[in-house]
Amino acid sequence: MLNALRFILYISIVVWVGMLIFFTFIVAPSIFKVLPKDLAAALVSEIFPKFWIAGYVSGVLSLGSLIAISFIEKGFPAARLLLISLMTAVTFYNGMVVNTRAKEVQARIMAAEDPVKKESLRADFKSIHMQSYMLNMVTMASGVAVIYFMARSLRL
Repeated sequence: MLNALRFILYISIVVWVGMLIFFTFIVAPSIFKVLPKDLAAALVSEIFPKFWIAGYVSGVLSLGSLIAISFIEKGFPAARLLLISLMTAVTFYNGMVVNTRAKEVQARIMAAEDPVKKESLRADFKSIHMQSYMLNMVTMASGVAVIYFMARSLRL
C-alpha cells in the first residue's frame, strides 16, 4: 500500500510540474510564434480546460497520497505538505477564478466594436494573463522544491 501511495505521489507531482514547464516554455510560445494571434488564442483556449483538469487531479492525488503516507509513516513532512497545499490551492484559484475572468474578458473583446474599448479590454486581459502566468510560476517553483525534497529523501 505504501509503495502504491508513493508512486501516486511521485507520478502526480512529476506529471504536474512537467506539464507546467512544457506548456509554459515550449507549447504556448511555439503556438503563438507559428499561428496568427487569434488562431493561437483559440487553440490555447481549447487546451486550457484539459490543462486545468490535469492540475486539479494532480493536486488532489499528490496531496491525498502525501497525507495518507504521513499517517502510515507517522511522520509530518511539513514543507512538502505546505508546498503541495499551496500548489493545489493556487491551481484551483488560477483555473476557476483567474481563467474564468480571462475568458469573460476575451468574450467582451470579441464583442466590442469600439476600438478604444477593445484596447482597454486587451489591457485588462494582459493584466489577467500576467496574474495567471505568475501563479503558474509559483506552482512550478513550489513543485520543483517538492521534487527536490522528495529526491533528498530517496534511499536507493
